[in-house]
Amino acid sequence: MATSTIERWHEIVKSRDIIALKALLADDVLFESPVVHTPQNGSAITAKYLAAALHVLNNDSFQYVNEWLGPHSAVLEFETSCEGILINGVDIITWNDQDLITRFKVMIRPLKAVNKIHEMMGRMLQQDAGQSR
Repeated sequence: MATSTIERWHEIVKSRDIIALKALLADDVLFESPVVHTPQNGSAITAKYLAAALHVLNNDSFQYVNEWLGPHSAVLEFETSCEGILINGVDIITWNDQDLITRFKVMIRPLKAVNKIHEMMGRMLQQDAGQSR
């Protein structure tokens, strides 16, 4: 059912539950970032990027302002603010018959926001890399 995957995603955004996030991702999920040139393939790297995004973007100002649902896909428009920069973006999510996410694409505007997210996500992912050594 179309809403179950998205309802689970909304719960993950609220709770920041990384275990639930990992359970929602297909093993071969494809993640497309607004700041990384090549798509990232696999649940481990996708979970890492999405967990960092939940930490960086999902602050008190984060909110989904619109959504469009299809049988196996959705577009969720969000707004947030990070370090004084207003960010507008969309999460484009596709899932399979098992309700597992198979593709997650994030698009952000304006350019100033893309640059800020690139900077903040870079710091976050470097921290994670340092902790896992």
